[in-house]
Amino acid sequence: MSTVVHLSGPQRRGPDLKELIAKVSFGDQDAFSRLYDAVAGPVLGLVRRVLRDPAQSEEVAQEVMLEVWRTASRYRPERGEVLPWVLTMAHRRAVDRVRSAQAAADRDRRVAAQSHTPVYDEVAEQVEGRLEREQVRRCLKSLTEIQRESVTLAYYRGYSYREVADMLGTPLGTVKTRMRDGLIRLRDCLGVGS
Repeated sequence: MSTVVHLSGPQRRGPDLKELIAKVSFGDQDAFSRLYDAVAGPVLGLVRRVLRDPAQSEEVAQEVMLEVWRTASRYRPERGEVLPWVLTMAHRRAVDRVRSAQAAADRDRRVAAQSHTPVYDEVAEQVEGRLEREQVRRCLKSLTEIQRESVTLAYYRGYSYREVADMLGTPLGTVKTRMRDGLIRLRDCLGVGS
């Protein structure tokens, strides 16, 4: 025995999206309102799956619907149905938003890395420099007069060994020996490893 089900009243169908988009392409606001009601839910759902942020999803969905209003005349029925056409726009727009956010984050990281300046304490740097200079002065005073003169002329005034020897009226070998001995004493006094 078969059961026949009778439907009371007409079977409910959704709006004809092709007809609505055609009217929207001519600026029909009522047709756009009905088209909006029919496709806004699927658009928002798709965008939310891509973006995962409810506020951004709503913003992008609104942008997509605005794009549908502006570009309705570009829809070609022979290329497919209206809903997939709108959802393609929505997917592209959502992916663009993700890429844009990623590019902005990458740009911010690069700028932060480039503009990062190490912590610098000018006062500490000056104090440290003064202490080092004072230690060098103290260690220079521990040298013999001839060692101090040789080191000072060569390292602080920029003269060559030959010029130092000529200025001091001393043989070159003697100047080299004095400077070597003086530098060894300076190294030991300053606590510098060899």
